[in-house]
Amino acid sequence: MNAMNFINGIFVDAIDGETIPNINPATGQAIGTLSRSNHRDVETTVRAAATAQQDWSALSMLERADWLDRIADGLEDRKEELAQRESTDTGKPLALARRVDAQRSIDNFRFFADFARKQAPEVFEMSDATNIVHRNPIGTVGLITPWNLPLYLLSWKVAPALLMGNTIVAKPSELTPLTATLMCEVARDVGLPSGVLNVVHGYGPEVGQAILEHPSIRAISFTGGTATGRHVAATAAPMFKKLSLELGGKNATIILEDADLDVAVEGSVRAGFTNGGQVCLCGSRILVHASIADEFTAKLVEAVESMTCGAPEHESTQIGALISQDHMKKVESYIQLGIEEGGVVLTGGTSEMTGQVGPSPEGAFLRPTVIDGLKSTARTSTEEIFGPVVTIHRFNSDDEAIEIANSTEYGLAGSIWSSDSNRAHEIAKRIETGIVWVNTWLHRDLRTPFGGVKNSGVGREGGAWSLGFFSEPLNVCIKHD
Repeated sequence: MNAMNFINGIFVDAIDGETIPNINPATGQAIGTLSRSNHRDVETTVRAAATAQQDWSALSMLERADWLDRIADGLEDRKEELAQRESTDTGKPLALARRVDAQRSIDNFRFFADFARKQAPEVFEMSDATNIVHRNPIGTVGLITPWNLPLYLLSWKVAPALLMGNTIVAKPSELTPLTATLMCEVARDVGLPSGVLNVVHGYGPEVGQAILEHPSIRAISFTGGTATGRHVAATAAPMFKKLSLELGGKNATIILEDADLDVAVEGSVRAGFTNGGQVCLCGSRILVHASIADEFTAKLVEAVESMTCGAPEHESTQIGALISQDHMKKVESYIQLGIEEGGVVLTGGTSEMTGQVGPSPEGAFLRPTVIDGLKSTARTSTEEIFGPVVTIHRFNSDDEAIEIANSTEYGLAGSIWSSDSNRAHEIAKRIETGIVWVNTWLHRDLRTPFGGVKNSGVGREGGAWSLGFFSEPLNVCIKHD
C-alpha cells in the first residue's frame, strides 16, 4: 500500500522518485512506501494551489460547506477502511480507530459544514455608520500534522481551511501516511476542484521546512511536539505568517478526597492510557488527596493490570503498539529514569522487566505503567513522555494540588474529579491550562476553544476560533447620510 503525493487533483511520485518505507509498528514489517519529497515538490504544489485559489475563494462559504459534506459522505462510505488503515499505520487497537479516529475524521467535516450554516453576519451599528465584517481567505495555507491521531487531526485543520476559501498544502507525518491518502482519494472521487487540497509526503527537514519557508504560504497550522513547534515559530514568525501551534502537554488528573473512587479510577485509566498514552491531552500526572491515596492507588493498579495489551486487530485489545521501536525505547528510558529518580514501578515497566507483551517481538508493545514515589519536580514527573506511563503524587490541600498541577512548562489540559462541582470549578479556574474537564475527560464540544498556554502552544482551534484563524477579517465602515 503506497502513499503518493496528491498534487493538482492527481497522485504523483516525488519528483526525484525517492521513497520512504512505511512500517507497521505492531509487526515491524514494511507495508508499503511513501513519496520522499523535497522543496521542488513543494514548489510544484504551491503553484497548483495558487492557480486553484481564485475559483475556490469565489464560491460562497455555504457552497464550500456543501463540499465538506460531500467529503464527509465519502469518508463515511469508507469508514471501515479508514479505521483499518489507521490501525495498520499506527499500531493502535482497531476498535479504538473505529470509535475515535474514523468517526471523528468524518465528524470534523460535518461539524464545520453545519457550523458555517449557523453563522450570522457580523454587523456593528453606530449612530451614524454601519460596520460590516467580511471574512476573506488567507490564500494558500500550510498544515503540518503528527502521527498519533493522523486523519483526526489533519481533518480538524483541512475542514475549516477549505471552508474559509483557502487552498491547502498539507504534510502528514511520514510515519502515518495512509489515511491522508484515503482523504485525497475521497476528494478526487467526489470531484473537489483540482489544486484545492494537496498533500506532500516526506521528512520534516525536507518537506515541512520547505512549507514553512515558502513565501506564498501565508499561514501555518502545526500540531506536534514543543521542540519542533519552537523551530516552526522561529522560521515562520519573521515572515509574518499567521501561526497556530498546538504542542505538547503534561496534564494533571486531580482526584479530590470526595471523589467517587470507582468513577475516578475509570477516568484516570482512560485519561492516562488512551491510544497508549500517545495523546497530547493524556493525564500522565495523577494527583490524589493523601487521605484516599492508598485506596485509590490500589484500585488504579488493579484496573491497569486488567488491561489487555495485544494485537491491534483483536476486539479485546485496549493497548496496542506504540508508533515505533525508537519511540518505545524513548518511553522505556523515562521509566528507567523514574526508577533512578526514586520512583517505584507498581505495575508495567520496560519490556526487559515485563517480558514480551505483544504477539510479536518485532512489535513496539509496552505494558501500561504506573510509577509512585517520585517528587512532583522530578524529570519523569514534569517532562512529556507521550506513552503509557503515569506518575502518582499526593497532596493535602487544594492549594498544594494547584501548585503541583502548575509546576511544569506545559499547560494544555487536565481533569478534576470531585462530588462538589463548584469546588472543582474554582480549582479549575486556577490551573494554568487551556482545558479542564470536571468528572470526565476528552468530552469535546467542537464549538469550544482548543489549545494551551505556556509551552503547550499558541492560539486556539475549534468553532469560531478555527474560522478566525483561517481567514482575514475585513471591516467595511459605511457612513450614513
